[in-house]
Amino acid sequence: MTSEVCSELTYWKFPPLPPPERYGNILIDRSSVNAGVKPATFSHWSHRVKHTCRVCHFELGFKMKLNATVITEEANQKGDFCGACHNDKIAFGHTEDNCDKCHNGDIDYGKEKFKTLYDLPPAKNGNTIDWVKALEYGLINPKTYLQDSTEQFKSKKNISIFPKWTWIYSIAYFSHEIHGKWLGCTNCHTEIFEYAPKSTKGLRMLNIIDNQYCGVCHGKVAFPVNDCRRCHPSIRF
Repeated sequence: MTSEVCSELTYWKFPPLPPPERYGNILIDRSSVNAGVKPATFSHWSHRVKHTCRVCHFELGFKMKLNATVITEEANQKGDFCGACHNDKIAFGHTEDNCDKCHNGDIDYGKEKFKTLYDLPPAKNGNTIDWVKALEYGLINPKTYLQDSTEQFKSKKNISIFPKWTWIYSIAYFSHEIHGKWLGCTNCHTEIFEYAPKSTKGLRMLNIIDNQYCGVCHGKVAFPVNDCRRCHPSIRF
């Protein structure tokens, strides 16, 4: 075993996970506090039962990185961003009496609703919900689009990712079919991954744990990277 491999293994320090009902929750604060308003809380799990990731992160233009999107009250009132749904038709409206439902600065806001998901297929960590199986079994039926009816990505191509040190690490498997049910191609390509096979540089566990590549979603919203066998089914410890 080389010193480089030893170093790689030594620094695999997975971050601690929050409680299931908080996993995937975020506080949006690009400019709220500076404007004298509390950060807006957002729960991925409460929205995920109704809409796929593609709706927000493609059709509505939310960037994958927290606080990278310029969201204004004016834009919301026009029906952009959150306002595309929060219009008193699909969800509660952008009115003054509803302000504290979002701008409350409480990352646990609405956690009592998490119990409504207890009947969904279980997972070992993250939200403790297997969202892939929930979708496959028809237990949830999230919308793929609101207005933009672009054809859903339906490739069934699987990719085998061969680690640099194959005698230590197990091959990782990536399913376009599974990811295509939640996302659009541009969510990953080319900002996160190159199109050409083996052309993405820096794809290694240390960087994934550091919220790069697969770690943009896995460890924040999708199942965390310490659930090793979800990607590396033949891994040996």
